[in-house]
Amino acid sequence: MLLVEDDARLRAAVSRALGEAGARVHATGTGQGALAAAGPGPTCPYAVVVLDIGLPDSDGRDVCQALRSRGITAPVLFLTARGQVEDVVSGFGAGGDDYLSKPFRTPELLVRLGALAHRPGSATGTVPAPEPVPDSASATGAGAPAALRLDPVGHRLVGVSEQPLTPTEYRVLAVLVNAPGEVVRRKALAAAGWSHGAIVSDNTLDQYVARLRRKVAAASDGQHQITTVHGVGHRFS
Repeated sequence: MLLVEDDARLRAAVSRALGEAGARVHATGTGQGALAAAGPGPTCPYAVVVLDIGLPDSDGRDVCQALRSRGITAPVLFLTARGQVEDVVSGFGAGGDDYLSKPFRTPELLVRLGALAHRPGSATGTVPAPEPVPDSASATGAGAPAALRLDPVGHRLVGVSEQPLTPTEYRVLAVLVNAPGEVVRRKALAAAGWSHGAIVSDNTLDQYVARLRRKVAAASDGQHQITTVHGVGHRFS
């Protein structure tokens, strides 16, 4: 089990409780540590990931999206001090499977983790997925598409070049990258980028997609692209 929690005392307490329950735990306090521990994907050495949203170097939701972009589908339970509906919804939208608000009772955490660990595919952290974008550590071979990696700590798209991303750009792009070859509806992109119920005009979303299209092309040397399906949404390929 991978535990990502920046509060050292809480991290130690949860690690101890999980260990006493028979789980093997790897604990870290940063998003960067979580990505390093999870590996390049798509396989993951952990059955479940416990992920704090408020990390010192990144937003836990961005870390979750980065894991999903690597093809890692291990269940993710968010720990959050934010119990607002908007934060809960955005956590699920980022690829989370469950959440628990702080403070919480250890028995409830154990029950929730047990349920997640018994989901199909959770033993290895993977289930069949549609051709995830290869991570920079795993894409090899002549003629292979340029490897792309989402960096939630630096808010960058990393490939043959590094392209900076705003937080909104990161979240919109993550939704597209996590559904390669599929048309993502504009409403879903707006909900991902502006998760607090903001009214997003068509023109605003178009501008963001246009910027992301240029950045994806630059980072992949033209081998990946974002196309538009008029009247429906956009597709990453």
